[in-house]
Amino acid sequence: MFKTTIAGSLPKPAWLAETNKLWPAWKASGAELEQAKRDATLLWLKEQEDAGIDIVTDGEQSRQHFVHGFLEFVEGIDFSRKVKMGIRDNRYEAMVPVVTAELRLKGRVHQAEASLLRSHTSKRRKITLPGPMTIVDTIADEHYGDRVKLAMAFAALLNQEARALAKDGIDVIQFDEPAFNVYMDDVTRWGIKALHRAIKGLKCTTCVHICYGYGIQANIDWKKTLGNEWRQYEQIFPALAKSRIDQVSLECIDSHVPVELMKLLKGKDVLVGVIDVATDRVETPQQVSEVIQKALKYVPAKHLFPCTNCGMAPMDRDIAIAKLKALAAGAALARKKLGKKKPKRR
Repeated sequence: MFKTTIAGSLPKPAWLAETNKLWPAWKASGAELEQAKRDATLLWLKEQEDAGIDIVTDGEQSRQHFVHGFLEFVEGIDFSRKVKMGIRDNRYEAMVPVVTAELRLKGRVHQAEASLLRSHTSKRRKITLPGPMTIVDTIADEHYGDRVKLAMAFAALLNQEARALAKDGIDVIQFDEPAFNVYMDDVTRWGIKALHRAIKGLKCTTCVHICYGYGIQANIDWKKTLGNEWRQYEQIFPALAKSRIDQVSLECIDSHVPVELMKLLKGKDVLVGVIDVATDRVETPQQVSEVIQKALKYVPAKHLFPCTNCGMAPMDRDIAIAKLKALAAGAALARKKLGKKKPKRR
């Protein structure tokens, strides 16, 4: 019960890239950079294991950004010409590349990371990919002329890489879709259909991560406008419960998400956010356990996976490590408490 995992990203060491940034500059190039990425991946794999995390990731150490780390491997995108675009319904602006031709993968995207995970851990392995809707919301388009067509084109490429990752021995493939909490009507119209295209033919566990964003100021400010109750999940969870996705990862601790909304995901594994990535305050095992106890009212224990609210890429490394330990310790405490409540067999 309560197998722990994280949303995906972890801070990059200072010798690899700038620290405390969502989109950091690399400290090296060429073969030296590739070696540094490998070393950082192994470092965080070890830190996750030492902390007691059950389902480990590569920490996204080879990517500057959770979306553009995938886009760098796609033909048909002009990175030399970037335009300013509003992202997540104009929550913030960014300079983004432009789709100018039919999209194709240049080759494998995360084969190196998958190989490292397969070779260096016996734990269950997870790799994250950006979801189709979130990609479309993070790039400009001058070729397809239609968001749905563009999303389906990206979904086909994601499926190509996901199938290869499954063959590499990856146990869980997660698609990150923060855009699902912004364009809720589009989720039911075409967002889930695009996800289904991305997971087509996969035999491994599939997951979609839907949060309220990294702990950066733009997201913190946006959350202040959402009122005392954040009910975006209420609009999309029923459709996700009917979908072919196995798991849904959501934000919980220190949020205004009504816990009872989890009951709308009946039948799915629920990755419950018990670690807040928008604060440097480290949760206690008791606090983590309390969130798990609340979620248990709506999610069966066998379907509950304690997780982080979102990625920890912009966070201080020492704080991230402490939060990993709190995550594992809190899950262990919750297991102990649940075990005490069970009647003894005669």
